[in-house]
Amino acid sequence: MTHHTTAMAEVRPATAAPPPGAGSGTPPATARTRRTLSRRVRAFGRGALPVAAFLLVLVGGWQIVAVRSGSVLIPDVPAVWSALTDIVTQPLFYDSLGATLLRVGLGFALAFVTAVVVGIAMGRVEFVRRFFEPAVLIGLTVPGLVWALLCVIWFGVSLTNPVVAVALSAAPALTLSIYQGTRATDSALREMAHVYRFSVWTSLRYLWLPSLLPALFSGARLGLSLAWKVIVLVEMFGMSSGVGYELNNQFAAQNVAGVLSWTLLFAAVLAVLEYGVLQSLERRLGRWRKATAV
Repeated sequence: MTHHTTAMAEVRPATAAPPPGAGSGTPPATARTRRTLSRRVRAFGRGALPVAAFLLVLVGGWQIVAVRSGSVLIPDVPAVWSALTDIVTQPLFYDSLGATLLRVGLGFALAFVTAVVVGIAMGRVEFVRRFFEPAVLIGLTVPGLVWALLCVIWFGVSLTNPVVAVALSAAPALTLSIYQGTRATDSALREMAHVYRFSVWTSLRYLWLPSLLPALFSGARLGLSLAWKVIVLVEMFGMSSGVGYELNNQFAAQNVAGVLSWTLLFAAVLAVLEYGVLQSLERRLGRWRKATAV
């Protein structure tokens, strides 16, 4: 009896382990928030550090070249910065930028809708592919300067001029990207849509657009890069407002610092659209891919 009591006394109930953060006095939610914030800060540092290094090298190299040349055609960094701040503080900058963004937005929207319809049709129907293939090849080979000149001649200074020029320059590259993405779509998914007799809208919403997401964004980047080049040419040749028009004015005045300032501001807007809009939208719409991969 004594031995049995001693054995029972030696058995102690297992104590439950304290929850994470209980001993430190920090709530688990707060700890998770801090870890998430720390990861985001590290990720931002990894992405921002190379960009900052490139900008530092670019500015430093330009300043060295400007000082060594001593030419008025190569203004130094303080002169460019002074011209840039003067432009930003004027309402003209925002009016010109707004006009350019409106023209690019309308033209790219027209190109995007056309490219989605034609690109998916080319990937699905052989006759449609053969019919539109020469048009896509011609569109890819024609320089943007040609589209700009033709649209100025055809449409004058109306809003149709830049919208059509941007659409003609961006649509071929976007169509080709969507066509290649359509061809790469899983055949089992296409067969499922056919068996269950999906409507056109259902197939577009739940099959083609999610499957074509990488192709859409890669084509959008290429199409937008072409659209920005064309819109500047159109505004230089045939418009009385916009960033291209202001660049032409600075060129006519032989103001190199002004030309560089407008160019840098234009590039800054493109960087905001790329890093702030396109990449954020791509991460948000592509979250389901990461979830299925896990």
